[in-house]
Amino acid sequence: MVFFCCIITYNNNSKKLCEIAMSSDKIVLGIDPGTNIMGYGIIHIKGTKMELLVMGVLRLEKIDDHALKLQRIFEKVVALIEEYKPDELSIEAPFFGKNVQSMLKLGRAQGVAIAGALSRNIPIHEYSPKKIKQSITGSGNASKEQVAAMLKTLLNFKETPEFLDATDGLAAAVCHHFQRKPGSTKKNYTGWKAFIADNPKRTTTK
Repeated sequence: MVFFCCIITYNNNSKKLCEIAMSSDKIVLGIDPGTNIMGYGIIHIKGTKMELLVMGVLRLEKIDDHALKLQRIFEKVVALIEEYKPDELSIEAPFFGKNVQSMLKLGRAQGVAIAGALSRNIPIHEYSPKKIKQSITGSGNASKEQVAAMLKTLLNFKETPEFLDATDGLAAAVCHHFQRKPGSTKKNYTGWKAFIADNPKRTTTK
């Protein structure tokens, strides 16, 4: 949510001056999609300050049915939205690899996470893995451990989670907060029409 404060003053010439100060107060949900482990992190932004609300993982490696995994991802995203009421979702875009089947499954995992947010009218912001790493550490080639270490400093938490997928999800949220400059390389979606129009090859019709 965004708040506006308007201060009206008058000078000697009776000219009205209006100064508008804007401060942001919003909650961002970050997700690192995956079909075995999905990482997530939620931050509360108050002006220029960040506060960690929660981070964790959804473990799916014991589920054999791929469709059931996708259902669990959708349900978890919706549950997080209903509990923490985020204003925006920041999600890591699938990277391009040589294993086509793995890429297909990862794309589906990201898709149902996006669908969960869109079902609750949450705006979507998508960033490449390289962009997220660069935003957090200054290097697009940083390791998961380096990203986690920087996040511990930025958000003042001590314990490193068992699965670094959690800090990867958190990094997506923090990356979005850092995107203040115009012309940033992010993709935003506020509904299904916008998402489908920008991703025709990721949807099919019968």
